[in-house]
Amino acid sequence: MNRKVALGIYRLADPKISITSVASMTIGASVAATEAPLDWVWLLMLGIAMFCMEVAKNAWGDVYDYDSGTDLAVAPEDKTDFSGGKRVMVDQLLSRQQTWLIAFLFGAAGLMIGALIVFMREPQVFWIGMAGLILGWSYHGPPLQLVYRGLGEIAVLLIYGPVIALSTYLIQRHHWNTEVLWLSLPLGIFITAFLWVNEFPDHDADQSANKRNMVVLLGKHRASRTLPVIYLAGFALMLLLPVITTLPLAVFWGAIAVPTAMLASLWCWQNPLSFYRDKPVQPMALLTFVLYPLGVLSGLYFDGHML
Repeated sequence: MNRKVALGIYRLADPKISITSVASMTIGASVAATEAPLDWVWLLMLGIAMFCMEVAKNAWGDVYDYDSGTDLAVAPEDKTDFSGGKRVMVDQLLSRQQTWLIAFLFGAAGLMIGALIVFMREPQVFWIGMAGLILGWSYHGPPLQLVYRGLGEIAVLLIYGPVIALSTYLIQRHHWNTEVLWLSLPLGIFITAFLWVNEFPDHDADQSANKRNMVVLLGKHRASRTLPVIYLAGFALMLLLPVITTLPLAVFWGAIAVPTAMLASLWCWQNPLSFYRDKPVQPMALLTFVLYPLGVLSGLYFDGHML
């Protein structure tokens, strides 16, 4: 394997993006651990499957964004470590054939591990896994191409909120749990906010390629005013959790994510046109969705709810 191919694969396996799956798994595993000790082998198997599907999704997404012209249209001053795609074809690290091959190989590996989980651990996870697969493909892939129709944000909220969290819990406990659903929704909202701020640097390129995500549809100014509303919705829902579920007050530890959400919202509000050039809004948005599940996990643990 030459150096360019290795770098291309590394970009597609970008750990900054892959931790979205881990964050959602943390929610499902945290609730599962309040009922019985975790089965770490199956948790690891799910984690490997999620990683493989993330790489596959990044690969096919890069092909479709390259074909639409959006990745090619990103101006040098608008490139960031968090946006603009993985650029493996734009930077000539991988050919189209190599990118599709990586998508196929990692996708096949993820599906095989998923099948192993279905047949050897929990058959019910097939249905939610299929929902996640369809949403994951349809984010970029035809015929729906949700991200080009202003629906990509909803897909992200569902996948990284309920779909992965519920799958994690179901594999551990063999039944559904509405508390996991409710607890995962704020996380899905926070990950959607992370996607939201990553759409700002790509706004002009996406607009030129008719990639109609919500920041393109709203425009940078209105989208910057919407970001704090998104965060408020997530934290408001978190505050309601002990009221609408039997979850303990310990879930309020998720509020450790408030400061980073406030900073991201403030800096985006102050300079919606180019905040990403001089303010770490994207890292703050990433920290927000990482801190929320870590806070929930810590709260449940230190409050004595975990077994």
